[in-house]
Amino acid sequence: MKNVFIAAAVSVALVTGCSSTSSSTKPLIADKVIQLTAKTSISASTLATAAVVALAIYIVYDPLAPNWEIEEARLSEDTYRFSMKMKRYHTGGAGESIQILKRRASQLKYEQGFADFHILEYTEGIDSQTIGARRMAEGTVKLVQREQADSFRLNDRY
Repeated sequence: MKNVFIAAAVSVALVTGCSSTSSSTKPLIADKVIQLTAKTSISASTLATAAVVALAIYIVYDPLAPNWEIEEARLSEDTYRFSMKMKRYHTGGAGESIQILKRRASQLKYEQGFADFHILEYTEGIDSQTIGARRMAEGTVKLVQREQADSFRLNDRY
């Protein structure tokens, strides 16, 4: 959110500096023309404005950021709670939350030497906020060991 306000402030400052209402003051960017081809040219102020707008979009959208934030809480030695929030502006990845939960549970399983994991609880939803809604998901995972071979337990089935 802080980045949005910074980008907006910089954009307004630079765009207003590119033009002036009075002829006695000089603009922040000289009104020079850049000749691209024999018939095409662009003014420096237009180019600067486009750069500022592109920078503001990049800061707000942040295409290199992961689509999901994940918070992990250890409830016991073998039980974990995951809370995931999707970034506000995205171009996909809405159905990835269960994959992320399973991937992280699998990592924990291998790191801690467990044989498998069970998903005890999983929910998805939308968190409505003032600026815009965000997808969210929560899940609880229990890491489990393989059951030891027990001949008496096997006989209970028949």
